[in-house]
Amino acid sequence: MTILIFLLILFEVFLNVAAQVTLKIAMNHIGHFDFTWSNAMPIFMQVILSPWIWLGIAIYVFSLLLWLVVLSRTQVSLAYPLTSLGYVLNAVAAYYLIGEHISFLRVTGILVIVFGVILLARS
Repeated sequence: MTILIFLLILFEVFLNVAAQVTLKIAMNHIGHFDFTWSNAMPIFMQVILSPWIWLGIAIYVFSLLLWLVVLSRTQVSLAYPLTSLGYVLNAVAAYYLIGEHISFLRVTGILVIVFGVILLARS
């Protein structure tokens, strides 16, 4: 794998994390809701009119286009496992941007993922 492919994969992962955080921010604004017929339309309208939702979707679309570029240049069996870095970046972003708690057990899992990605990238 070339450094360019690796950087493209990292950027794609970053975009996926950005989309997830953006969608979480949107849902924090909308708030908790129950799936009932009576609130289906009001919640749907809040979701469809949320600029944060649309931004998250746009980031996902750009991420998908970048992923197609990656797939055209490398093996999916190598590229896709590297996207597990998204779990790491997502936890870090959620901690710093949204204020989510990261337990010791989560940190341990994150370190296992990082170690696995290092092994994979070296193969």
